[in-house]
Amino acid sequence: MDKDRIKGKMDKVAGRAKRQVGEWTGDAKAQGEGAMEEIKGTAENAWGKMKDGARNWKRDMERDTDHAERDIETDRKRDAA
Repeated sequence: MDKDRIKGKMDKVAGRAKRQVGEWTGDAKAQGEGAMEEIKGTAENAWGKMKDGARNWKRDMERDTDHAERDIETDRKRDAA
């Protein structure tokens, strides 16, 4: 899991808590700050998911390429025999 996803989840939870406390106490500033932290956390989490997806795609492509190269080499050896 990407570190941005973890940070994003933490920011989102902290923002939610801050917003909720602001609602309970009637503090509009805390509500707004909490809402902004939630949005920031959501964006960080989305960025981390995108990075994880790209990393997984690259790993899968490299694995598929390795398998294809092995298949070609096996075919060459079999044809040479």
